[in-house]
Amino acid sequence: MFFVVGSAFPWFFTQQSLEGHWEGAISIQGIQLEIRVDFKADQEGLKGTIDVPQQGGKGLALKNVRFEDPKVHFELPAGPTLAMFDGELKKDEVSGSFAQGPATGTFSLKRGAMPKAAPPAEEPVPYKQEEVGFTNGTVTLAGTLTLPASEGPFPAVVLITGSGAQNRDEEILGFKLFRLIADYLTRNGIAVLRYDDRGVGGSTGSTSESTTDDFAGDVLAAVQLLKVRPDIDAKHIGLCGHSEGGIVAPIAASRSKDVAFIVLMSTMGVTGERIMLAQGEAIGRANGASAEDLKKEAEFQKRIFKAVRGGGGWEELRADMRRDVLAQVKEMPAEQRKTIPDLDAYADQAVDAAIKMPQSPWFKYFLDLDPAPYLEKVHCPVLALFGELDTQVPAAENKQAIVAALEKGGNHDYTVQILPKANHLYIAAVTGSPKEYTSLKKEFVPGFLDLITRWIRMKSGLQAAG
Repeated sequence: MFFVVGSAFPWFFTQQSLEGHWEGAISIQGIQLEIRVDFKADQEGLKGTIDVPQQGGKGLALKNVRFEDPKVHFELPAGPTLAMFDGELKKDEVSGSFAQGPATGTFSLKRGAMPKAAPPAEEPVPYKQEEVGFTNGTVTLAGTLTLPASEGPFPAVVLITGSGAQNRDEEILGFKLFRLIADYLTRNGIAVLRYDDRGVGGSTGSTSESTTDDFAGDVLAAVQLLKVRPDIDAKHIGLCGHSEGGIVAPIAASRSKDVAFIVLMSTMGVTGERIMLAQGEAIGRANGASAEDLKKEAEFQKRIFKAVRGGGGWEELRADMRRDVLAQVKEMPAEQRKTIPDLDAYADQAVDAAIKMPQSPWFKYFLDLDPAPYLEKVHCPVLALFGELDTQVPAAENKQAIVAALEKGGNHDYTVQILPKANHLYIAAVTGSPKEYTSLKKEFVPGFLDLITRWIRMKSGLQAAG
């Protein structure tokens, strides 16, 4: 590489060029994620953006883009963690290693657009769609309001996503949970508001720098937006939260008489600490982990929790995590190991990314969050659903805790149901492990949408769904 002063040529020259459009995939923990990357050079050096369609990411800015022929390196800030790509360019292909926190995998890219069939034309929907915006303090939220085609006012539902930065469709590996729910409800006479999380799509702010309590404020701002609209029945505005969104809903409902009902999908009834420990064990078992491995994982999680609460131990944790990363690298195929130019730097970056999430404001708040006091203050009707094979929010313990809290608060107007064979996304599963998500047919288990719709229509004074 050399600089050309006063030349009409670019300020750098290499035998191969990285500039242009690339398409390919990330392979990590048995999951394939499609990616599209664009590189360009200016006077400051190489820059790039990446699309991750299955997770709703579009035009995300890359950091630390480096190309020292044939070595390629770039990074993507992904919520509370950092995703790192280290590869090698050979003709018109780049392949190498991928790491996000302690998880490692591979990626591959080919220059130019991949041949694709023309996307099927979307059928016109029999309802109205409106882009809306609302604010909570300094944060602006952008969303979509779907309204039945008939004459209002209509009962309405605000959809609340789960943990992490999600778009308004709560799109997970190409499965658009909230778009499907909104479509079904609206076709059956119920208005639906879904919106991008903080820092996603058209919304401002940051998810990782906010807390579950902040998200409840966002929901109440959404309720206020609906309440003043003449086409919305202000007496029948409800909330539907998935996963973490299912604890956001009762927090919001406990603070407002404007919430007429809540639907809880796969949500926690125990503290953040207990749910994270239970999740680690359930996913580990589904993935075939031994009892010894499960015990080690739980002990490691507890060390992180202690450090988060101010008990110290971060340096020891960093050292152990670094050792684990290096051990994982040793297990990589030789060709993949060759793509890591600086092993020490790679390990340090992986640990930095992994440590970032537990040190975030969101994690610190969520760790000790107890849903019970909020559920005890919820006096509107409640529908709580769980998946029998959910490994992220195991059904039995959380169902029991939610029912106990509602009963303690004197709320007897609740319905609780565990859907057979359903995982955390309400897709029919085999083990319930997140590793299955990409291989399962992307559709809800039979009866899921109808169950929610009939219950909301009943609580809103409407007839059962048609």
